[in-house]
Amino acid sequence: MIDKASEEQLKNSIDIVDIISNYIELKKAGANFKANCPFHGEDTPSFVVSPAKQIFHCFGCNIGGDAIEFVKQYEKLNYPEALEKIASIMNFSLSYTKGNSNHNETRRILEQVQSWYSKNLDKSRVSKEYLHNRGVSQQSIEEFGIGYVGSSSELLNFLSSNFLSLAKAQEAGVVAQRDSGGYYARLTERITFPIYSPSGAIVGFGGRTITNHPAKYINSPQTKLFNKSQLLYGYSKAKEHIYRNKKLIVCEGYLDVILLHQAGFKEAVATLGTALTNEHLPILRKGEPHIILAYDGDKAGVAAALKASTMLTHSGFDGSVVLFPNGADPADMIAKGQIQEVANLFRGGEPLIPFTIEMMAKEYDLNNPKAKEVAFKEIKNYLDKLSPILRESYIPHASTILGVSTALFGSKVENIKSRFSAPKDDIGQLSILKTLIENRNLIDTLLEVAEPSMFGNYSSLLEAIIHNKTDNPNLTGLMLDESIKVMQEDEFKKALASFLFGYYSKKLRDIISDSSISTAKKSFLIRKIKIDVLPRLRRGELVSFSL
Repeated sequence: MIDKASEEQLKNSIDIVDIISNYIELKKAGANFKANCPFHGEDTPSFVVSPAKQIFHCFGCNIGGDAIEFVKQYEKLNYPEALEKIASIMNFSLSYTKGNSNHNETRRILEQVQSWYSKNLDKSRVSKEYLHNRGVSQQSIEEFGIGYVGSSSELLNFLSSNFLSLAKAQEAGVVAQRDSGGYYARLTERITFPIYSPSGAIVGFGGRTITNHPAKYINSPQTKLFNKSQLLYGYSKAKEHIYRNKKLIVCEGYLDVILLHQAGFKEAVATLGTALTNEHLPILRKGEPHIILAYDGDKAGVAAALKASTMLTHSGFDGSVVLFPNGADPADMIAKGQIQEVANLFRGGEPLIPFTIEMMAKEYDLNNPKAKEVAFKEIKNYLDKLSPILRESYIPHASTILGVSTALFGSKVENIKSRFSAPKDDIGQLSILKTLIENRNLIDTLLEVAEPSMFGNYSSLLEAIIHNKTDNPNLTGLMLDESIKVMQEDEFKKALASFLFGYYSKKLRDIISDSSISTAKKSFLIRKIKIDVLPRLRRGELVSFSL
């Protein structure tokens, strides 16, 4: 089990915005952050994170809680596993009571295997020659921890001789189990590249064949520590430069990153054998850098750049595209000493939106009216998903590229309306309830003149507040709903008097029309409410009256 003191220390260190930002893209919205909910499909953000309260809530599906609850739901983990996942994100070492396995053991295996890979490099002449021919310096080899792995049996012997669990090595993605039993190394006869989390904790490996294996590059499999769709190679080394220089260079391979860093372009990172995806957006957003897409100029590179630029611009990123000419890549040019040429390419990149429009148009024969119409629809659809100002700014560019009138693009009017709107009476009740959450001293004031059943649909919510049931998801939602305000004590008492006035006014109408009440009782209740209760409430006096 996780040691309780260690657990509390971790929980006290958690920043919910940092944790959730590792999974989804959050955007600032007043004092809070908003996003499209990852737990149900939606187009309008209803997922709210409060850094002040360290909680999240989705107003669409009603899921809410703290950072641990988010990781539990998102990763489908139990409580201890969620704690371990958060600890790995934060590079925090949890302590355990004796006799229990944990991610520390998995990470210890990764670290020891990395050390062994690194020492092995000197034993592989072919690997050293390859790296030398690609222009990788000894300093870069050491800085990036480049290594070598030979046969499967060599790795298994290393693990065995160092008393490292093969089952844990499998969890770490270092070995795999055969259907027939026994283990084998996932990487063999390859140059190895350790892969780190943004916080600098080792999470996996990449391997480059030196035997012309059909799979030139292989990465670690998906594990509890390694998810290639959320990682960028080199990010832990680049992040300080990214934050300082407000620039991030996205490349296609390990060697591109290593050679660019070697040449002084220390903002370079690379995806791990996959295209940029929405899961990368949170890490790209950190520091709000200018994104430079540095891709090969071949057909595949152009297609990848177009897909990435479309996604980035629709997500509000600023950036540019650099396509390397003549089949070259950044690593090739750096190795040839063309550092200034690379710098010039980066400075002269084409802005993302014009690049996207032009590449979309190039896919069609604009001399063919039907093809031109399809191109127009595609580009118009792309522009309609940009902010109104950006859309308006780039319509002339699109019309020039397509050879059509700007008038064809029309105007796009957004209907901005709160999806959390509620009737005025409900807003009043919810403000009362939210004030009770923030100021529990007022609960007695309310209970002296009202009871939960008087709040109708919100009676269970009031019960939860009275009994301090903080895990109630509706309470979390109420706390995060910025349209519901918290009142000062005087304002609260006026609002409560107003609520009671409305409540007793309705009761008066019900009494008048209720034939089951005796004449004498009805007469008493009508006089009491009309002459005593309602006038006092109208003056702002809090009145207790039992019907």
